[in-house]
Amino acid sequence: MVADEILLELLHAELVNYVCSNEPKEKEPSGQLNKHCNLSTLEYFGFSTGYKLIERFTKDWSRFKDELDTIKFICTDFWTSIYKKPIDNLRTNHQGVYVLQDRAFRFMAKISNGTQHLDAAPLYIAFTSGLLRGALANLGINSIVTAEVQSMPACKFHIQVPRNQMP
Repeated sequence: MVADEILLELLHAELVNYVCSNEPKEKEPSGQLNKHCNLSTLEYFGFSTGYKLIERFTKDWSRFKDELDTIKFICTDFWTSIYKKPIDNLRTNHQGVYVLQDRAFRFMAKISNGTQHLDAAPLYIAFTSGLLRGALANLGINSIVTAEVQSMPACKFHIQVPRNQMP
């Protein structure tokens, strides 16, 4: 099982590298990856993956009773299946905004905890933002997912469900 976990991290790192290396400005003058690569491509890969994965995870489940029940499933079962631990904290204002906090986000855990790599953080959370949005879309919840990183390796995913789009 440890090999599977490493493979996911390597696959994700290579996906980021692939998307960023196919940008018009491949390398910055320092020789590092372009930190301004197209995040929408990474988010799209995550969306399509999340959309497909949630079908597998929920095929034997009955329908969720409400939106909060669905989000709780995402925070526990879905997140654990992918990242090998549940989300650390879920907050909601009960008006369609949910904040999921992971204090040791797997894709950033091996990056330095200092602020020198903070500008590269969006590269490592765009896929997961799409993953969440895709999973929720397949479950009938159209949402807007944004992410923020204030200190590495912690991150927060903000899920906003417009009230006029509720199933």
